[in-house]
Amino acid sequence: MSTLAQEATVAAVSIVASAAAHRYLYLRLVKDVTASARLRRAGRVTAVALTVLVHTGVLAAQYANPTRIAWLAWPAFVWVALAAYLLMTLAALEIPARLTARALRRRTRTGPAIPAQAPRAPAVQQSHCVAAPVVGAPDPRPAQDAPRLVDRRLMLARSVALLATGTAVATTGYGFHRGLGAPDVKVVPVALRRLHPSLDGMRITMASDLHLGPFFGRAHTARVVRMIDDIVAIVGDLSDGTADDLAAHAEPLTRLSATHGTFFVTGNHDYRHDVDAWITALADFRVTTLRNTRTLIKHRGGAIDLAGVTDIKGEQNHDTPDYDRALGERDASHPVVLLAHQPVQVHEAARHKVDLQLSGHTHGGAFFPGNLLVPLTQPLTAGLATIDRTQLYVSRGVGASLPPIRVEAPPDITVIELRRQ
Repeated sequence: MSTLAQEATVAAVSIVASAAAHRYLYLRLVKDVTASARLRRAGRVTAVALTVLVHTGVLAAQYANPTRIAWLAWPAFVWVALAAYLLMTLAALEIPARLTARALRRRTRTGPAIPAQAPRAPAVQQSHCVAAPVVGAPDPRPAQDAPRLVDRRLMLARSVALLATGTAVATTGYGFHRGLGAPDVKVVPVALRRLHPSLDGMRITMASDLHLGPFFGRAHTARVVRMIDDIVAIVGDLSDGTADDLAAHAEPLTRLSATHGTFFVTGNHDYRHDVDAWITALADFRVTTLRNTRTLIKHRGGAIDLAGVTDIKGEQNHDTPDYDRALGERDASHPVVLLAHQPVQVHEAARHKVDLQLSGHTHGGAFFPGNLLVPLTQPLTAGLATIDRTQLYVSRGVGASLPPIRVEAPPDITVIELRRQ
């Protein structure tokens, strides 16, 4: 299947899935909570409009100038985040709500019986006869309880809708606040074999996944620059747009006063546009791209190799990661640190006896259920681990993919502090 056909298939599936999701939201948040024909009609129109908004915003974010479509991207992706949490909350409440509704029906059917009355003698000298209850006559209770059952069902549906909406709004608001806010600064000591005494305490500052685009611009880059120094490693996914559109937003990188230089490796998002143009722009900002290459960092008689490989996505763009070129024929007397965007690249790194790999890509899972999905494709979601005798550190990054929200996975700048083992 051609790339164009694959994209068309993905688009068709996503449209169908989105339409189904919006129909479910309409049923639970509108139809179940009101009998008003006018409100239900408005709900159906809104569901269709939001389905169109989502796909228009996604397409615009992928193919248009990010700085010009922010007015469209904001409402589209705010709704994407809100709808995601509405769906998850409603799905979690679905079974309890159904069980409660069933209990209400059972309670109504098996409620306390109306006591039968004994027949009385006919009243004497009355102008109107009062019919005595007949034993065995149909129980009038179901007709009396039907309106009450309907009222209880409506109250239950409204309670579920209100709880889901409140939970989704609160979670999404927090997620945007955390995702667009200042990243945490973490200092992580990492012990390396063969590290020269003069390099004990050397720092490598990671700032991965900036994702310059409609949500993160020049002010975001400037804030990151103010927070970092020493050796700087930008571990992929610099932007979600072209260098022509967004280079000005990366320009604050020229202000970095890194003692031993600033280095960049490509990420999967960087291949969505002309990666060569971005590498040229970064060179103008005094940022060195390690494109399957390495550089020797010397300090007071000690040295480390700092290597970098391209992202796995480069295989589709004639820019395949070349570990032999980046790591071969090096001096084995000092350690090597590898910059590689995706944590899964650690298996090749271990085969080449890398001491430490620094990666991003995962965003720490960003928000549920991302934290459950990342382990399906990556060996580590965030933090430090040892895999096949190679240490791997994965940063949550300073930016975010669309939508830019973070829940229990705050953005971070990580300062790797090298220590002698």
